[in-house]
Amino acid sequence: MPTIEYASRIAALRRRMAAEGVDAFIIPSADPHLSEYPADRWKSREWISGFTGSAGTVVLTAAEGGLWTDSRYFLQATDELQRSGLSLYKEGLPETPSIPNHLADTLPAGATVAIDGALFSFAEGESLRQFFEAKGFRFKTDFAPFDAIWSDRPDVPADPAFVYPVEYSGKSFADKWQAVAGAIAREGADAILVCALDELAWLLNIRGNDVLYNPVAVGYAYLSPKRRVLFMNACKVSEEMAAYLQENHIELAGYDNIGEFLSRKPAGEKVFIDPRKVNHRLASLLPASECVCGNSPITWLKSLKNEVEMAGRRAAMTRDGVAMVQFLHWLDTHIGKEKITELDIAEKLRYFRSRQALYMGESFGTIAGYQAHGAIVHYSATPESSSTLQPEGFVLVDSGAQYLDGTTDITRTIVLGALTDEQKRDFTLVLKGHIGIATCRFPQGTRGDQIDILARRFLWNERRNYLHGTGHGVGHFLNVHEGPQNIRLEQNNTPLTPGMVTSNEPGVYIAGKYGIRTENLTLVVEDGESEFGRFYAFETLTLCPIDTRAIDRKLLTVEETAWLNAYHRTVYERLSPHLDGEVKAWLQKATAAIL
Repeated sequence: MPTIEYASRIAALRRRMAAEGVDAFIIPSADPHLSEYPADRWKSREWISGFTGSAGTVVLTAAEGGLWTDSRYFLQATDELQRSGLSLYKEGLPETPSIPNHLADTLPAGATVAIDGALFSFAEGESLRQFFEAKGFRFKTDFAPFDAIWSDRPDVPADPAFVYPVEYSGKSFADKWQAVAGAIAREGADAILVCALDELAWLLNIRGNDVLYNPVAVGYAYLSPKRRVLFMNACKVSEEMAAYLQENHIELAGYDNIGEFLSRKPAGEKVFIDPRKVNHRLASLLPASECVCGNSPITWLKSLKNEVEMAGRRAAMTRDGVAMVQFLHWLDTHIGKEKITELDIAEKLRYFRSRQALYMGESFGTIAGYQAHGAIVHYSATPESSSTLQPEGFVLVDSGAQYLDGTTDITRTIVLGALTDEQKRDFTLVLKGHIGIATCRFPQGTRGDQIDILARRFLWNERRNYLHGTGHGVGHFLNVHEGPQNIRLEQNNTPLTPGMVTSNEPGVYIAGKYGIRTENLTLVVEDGESEFGRFYAFETLTLCPIDTRAIDRKLLTVEETAWLNAYHRTVYERLSPHLDGEVKAWLQKATAAIL
């Protein structure tokens, strides 16, 4: 049964829907900047449903309500939706209808479907409009009920933003704007509207603390050769930042003034928008004839890390590797001797990383799943759920940090004691897939979906699989998930290009038993050319031992063993000068060559 709190929230929303003639309301996870992780003000989907995962969409009608989410969150959602009583719809399964199809099949003819257009991209909003209107439904894009029914709704974040120095970014705002201005001019546009917070942060060389784990500041920008305007509340702008904006001829306007500004912009000025990155409400304020639509040039430019960024990333990886080794040594020498919980793991990782230079916080909430909890892909321990580790089996630890000179993301599946033959086999199959990506050489123009099979083939041969992607892009002191590149089964036309940082993280998850994932970050680098053109490869950036105690060595080839031994030599050579005593001796043993 739902709790009284959530039942009253849902009842209030249904009353509001009835008052405005809305038969179905679609509530996404996003904010007006279409962020993966929104600030507290925009966590309306969580507020109404009780589901805390980062991905999911609620649909509410007068008679029913449900949450659509993917396989990472099936177990978590099953538990958390008990608060609200909403049904779980498991995306990706053949029997699960899409949200539009579900509503088309269950709503009466002529019903009204509504969204808050500020929380949907222009592309998605228009796609939904076309679908529902073709089915004979009314479609409403301006239904925004939460200010009225959410009495203690958080305000727009007011934490100060700050200037991100060129010594870490590698390029000035002027240099970046020159590249962006040239790109939009080639498309026939006079200006660009920037809504995505990581793109705003990258282009203007600013950062903030408005979103947990993501060092971004809430705002918009409208930039043209004639005028540059940052829409950000003045309380967020320090004297130093105000001077920086003035130096770069950037005007400051209130955050909420963006709509009025777009409505009154100079007639005929063509504005470049990315329909997938600008929300529907703002895009709808611009005449269609004055919009130039395309893929944001910032997305591409941001993905190609410059030499300063890469030098910083390597330095950050070394410091993060030192913290990881200190943590692994602590865990290995304390397991079975004192009580250690999943929450303790997260706390210890924060402690060891916080001792490193330039540490700014975590890049996401640590996932520490012991045994069966490791099978929950995005498990998040709570005081109620946190397991006590025992000297047996696996604990899966996925964690990362934000340093001023780079963002990290690493997963290790750690041996705590005796393993079964099945666990060793699965660990080795995942490792073989990881090595398959790490050692891949590929021609210019290759996409991530074209090499994804290299990570899965050994699991598929044993009729095993994982449902998440194999790799995602990673920002530079920015979001831990960024595009445009990835490595996954679904087609993505973005070619893997030198300068891109991408994770390599195959896994396997056995419900009720254990989960295994091995993740390093990689950099796409040049790898020579031949009569067949230029070739690229991956440089592994992450520095941390892979637990050789879990390997079934009979399943590794000579070449795979050689890669692992070479990787461990590099780990020891790079990290050992920063360690001493027992920790250094532990690392030497952990990175010893296997036969």
